[in-house]
Amino acid sequence: MKQTLWLKVNSRKPDIEKVQVAADIIRKGGLVAFPTETVYGLGADALNYEAVLELFEAKERPLDNPPIVHVENISDVHKLADQVPPKANRLMKEFWPGPLTLVFKRSERVPSVTVAGLETIAIRMPQHAVALALIEESNCPIAAPSANLAGRPSPTSAKHVFDDLNGRIDAILDGGSTRIGVESTVLDLSVNPPQVLRPGGTPLEALRKVLGDVKLHPFVIAEKELPMEKVRSPGMKHKHYAPNAEVIVVEGAISAVIAKVKDLAEAYRLKGVKVGVLATDETMANYQVAIVRSLGSRYNLAVIAQNLFKLLREFDAEGTHVVIAEGVPTEGLGLAVMNRLRKASGYNIVKAE
Repeated sequence: MKQTLWLKVNSRKPDIEKVQVAADIIRKGGLVAFPTETVYGLGADALNYEAVLELFEAKERPLDNPPIVHVENISDVHKLADQVPPKANRLMKEFWPGPLTLVFKRSERVPSVTVAGLETIAIRMPQHAVALALIEESNCPIAAPSANLAGRPSPTSAKHVFDDLNGRIDAILDGGSTRIGVESTVLDLSVNPPQVLRPGGTPLEALRKVLGDVKLHPFVIAEKELPMEKVRSPGMKHKHYAPNAEVIVVEGAISAVIAKVKDLAEAYRLKGVKVGVLATDETMANYQVAIVRSLGSRYNLAVIAQNLFKLLREFDAEGTHVVIAEGVPTEGLGLAVMNRLRKASGYNIVKAE
């Protein structure tokens, strides 16, 4: 069991000496959790086979689930990718640093474990001073999936990381709570037209403004598990984002959703099950169960995204057995929120009519 070092840093002007301690761990093949604008990532030297393998082991992550490689300058993309199409340059200029991951054909210098044996590689430049400083000081691209045990809700604070990975990793760079709260959007540029493999912090609408034709992978809006042999993005194949509690997602018109959530909550209460409701500011007063949490206003999807994983973890901390979650609108960041909720529920979706 490792002694996990906890290093508190300023999220905007990180203490460079603390960052250098973490970077030294990365260079020596160790594992460091660090904040990004989306969620906390668990970093390893992307070009060190043994380090990346240890990353998978620490998270208990299946080896067929590729991590994203983080860089701090665009020149690194050309070293890691075999082909960088003109569309990529437009996207990097518009959205980097930021919550957009691009999938390219990979370079041969990238170890196979870093890309889960695929011919493609997922790369992004995070919009966070701590993350960029760590990559720069480490002097290597950093492979970094979310810094949680596989399948759990992604961590949006250092405490979430500590709860899951204390004793499994070398250090945590604590830069406070993350700003966006859901992972980056993953856009596959190895196909034409480009295809969103995972919705996230960069909305589909923004991508279409730049590129025009952008498709959604059927998985993104799936309402049931889709069979997949190989996946080009994290979050596609295995159960993700799930608390220990069972999650039920109720979708439909808001009045029908409220009525269905109330019915389900009462049915579970009568069975003696500890039930929680994941509501919104506009609806939470309708529910009389003991544990009701609001994601925020239905008219502010950025706040809803920011709160999602934190609240799923809070339900676990309160010993909830079942969480009944309202669906939210799917425009903007709502598409990412609904993708995460559906995955967290194992596609346990109830249509309210």
